[in-house]
Amino acid sequence: MSTFVNKRVVIIGGGVAGSVLAKTLQEHAQVFLIDPKEYFEIAWASLRCMVEPSFAEKTLINHTEYASNAHIITSAAINISETEVTTANGKTISYDYLVIATGHDEKTEFTKTEKLGYFKANQEKIKSTNSILIVGGGPTGVELAGEISTDFPGKKVTLVHRGSRLLEFVGEKASKRAQKWLLKKNVEVILGESVTNLSSNTNGGIYKTSGGKSISADCHFLCTGKPLASTWLKETMLGKSLDNKGRLMVDETLLVKGYKNIFAVGDINDVKEMKQGYLAQMHSLVVAKSIKSLVNGKEKLEAYKGGAQMAIVSLGRKDAVAQISGMTMSGWIPAKMKSGDMFVTKTRKTLGLTS
Repeated sequence: MSTFVNKRVVIIGGGVAGSVLAKTLQEHAQVFLIDPKEYFEIAWASLRCMVEPSFAEKTLINHTEYASNAHIITSAAINISETEVTTANGKTISYDYLVIATGHDEKTEFTKTEKLGYFKANQEKIKSTNSILIVGGGPTGVELAGEISTDFPGKKVTLVHRGSRLLEFVGEKASKRAQKWLLKKNVEVILGESVTNLSSNTNGGIYKTSGGKSISADCHFLCTGKPLASTWLKETMLGKSLDNKGRLMVDETLLVKGYKNIFAVGDINDVKEMKQGYLAQMHSLVVAKSIKSLVNGKEKLEAYKGGAQMAIVSLGRKDAVAQISGMTMSGWIPAKMKSGDMFVTKTRKTLGLTS
């Protein structure tokens, strides 16, 4: 038997980074994937699922489908020592190498069946209403406005964003193109204001803004950013390895600084780059090479060199706005890259699955 059989790799988090790592390493070590959900969700396709629930069947993938040789622990990790990880369901898993890939906090964890029901319920909510308020003008809010205005053009959609422009993580040119597209679809865009009575207005009605505006809407969707899933780490030995934004500080090999066998990949680390799913996958491939070397008794670690800075925001089915290495484009070309199936086929192939 190969020596790798005795090496144990524990991966915390089954998102875009953790799934690729588990898939890649399962033939080279004993892999333990710890995740509160029994499935991997292609999260950037979730807004399409809101208007087309049948699409969700392709985007929710049981961990056992792509990582059949890994040990799947359906629970949250709650503590880490120098040799073990403890989970909420009482398991203790020892490791030789540990990878933190927890990404962002989803707040609510669904079973796969519940998640499919969630998408169906949201479609029904959209279909049954005449007016919809979207709070947040980042990529989630803009894409949701695009999906609704494309599939349900008769709906009155209002988007409120507290920033001075949409999509503040990309350049101003891309922001203006996205806003121009939404306005053509009759989406009302209100910038520089926030909604002040969301908590007391859960079932629609009159929404008030910080600028004194009143918005009548039958329902609303909150599309603001999600916090990093790192709060629990503060109470572990890695608490001192978090920066002031809650990210794990790593070196050029994506090792958590001060440790020789603990890596951090995806949004949870402090690599200074645009946080995108494809870059998280690149993190995982770099760490996979390093762990393969370590398992085989070699000390050479791979350095992460970064990837092209690229952001594509879908605007319905046939349009998109993109910023690639500082260049902005919009229309059918970036749409062909993403908007058709939201990279679902590509992601499934990365995990060794058919379309």
